[in-house]
Amino acid sequence: MRNRLSFYIPRQSLIHDLNPLTKLALVFTFIIVAFSSSWYWLPTILFFFGLVPLSFIGKVGKAFLRTTFRLLLPLFIFLFVMQSLFYPGGVTPLLSLWIFSVKLEGVQFAYLTGTRILVMVSSFLVLLLTTHPSTLMSDLTRRGLPGALAYIITSTLQIIPQMQGKANTIIDAQRSRGLDTEGNLFKRAGALLPLVGPLVFGSLVDVEERAIAIEARAFNAPCKKTSLIEISDTGFETALRWFFLLLMLAAIGSRIWLS
Repeated sequence: MRNRLSFYIPRQSLIHDLNPLTKLALVFTFIIVAFSSSWYWLPTILFFFGLVPLSFIGKVGKAFLRTTFRLLLPLFIFLFVMQSLFYPGGVTPLLSLWIFSVKLEGVQFAYLTGTRILVMVSSFLVLLLTTHPSTLMSDLTRRGLPGALAYIITSTLQIIPQMQGKANTIIDAQRSRGLDTEGNLFKRAGALLPLVGPLVFGSLVDVEERAIAIEARAFNAPCKKTSLIEISDTGFETALRWFFLLLMLAAIGSRIWLS
């Protein structure tokens, strides 16, 4: 991902060939089912038996698992520590550490919340790894979504890889000038300031340049725009999207009914 400006990995696979809207509907189906169901183990099952196989069908399994682990591991550690020690509804102690006590209810709540977040993030990650941002934007605008909103969505999805690529470039440039970015924690903290400044100001310059570029391409012109990208869409995928919609409505309805 070092030299890419998006998460997208070009492959020849069944998931890559799907219409972007179909994959987007699948993403929201996973998320809504995971968050609306009261079954404790469902998010875990969705991840290991749904999203992980989909990533390998899309031939991006290794990148999927590696990126998911790197993005969510710090969050999971913080979540389990805070909830297991300070969960307000905890009554069953598992372990006592000085004045702190690890509660079973806190661990269970942290696990359920963490697996739901895992499904949400990894669902979008499958979409990003198998869908080029320009393809997604073209398909959304072709279906009537305002161009400004489609641009905001695709720009948001590209923020992390673009920032990472720029940060790696700045690190290499600073190292070539003799800046020591290796060593203990204090050395790395001291080298952080020379990296943050160029990253922030460079990002602001990128925003201005992008605004000028899209304005030069008549982004706000009222006339109908055409695209060189041909995006396939079949009747089967249309039926599949309606099925996903019904599944989402059923999940939400069951949640309301059982609550």
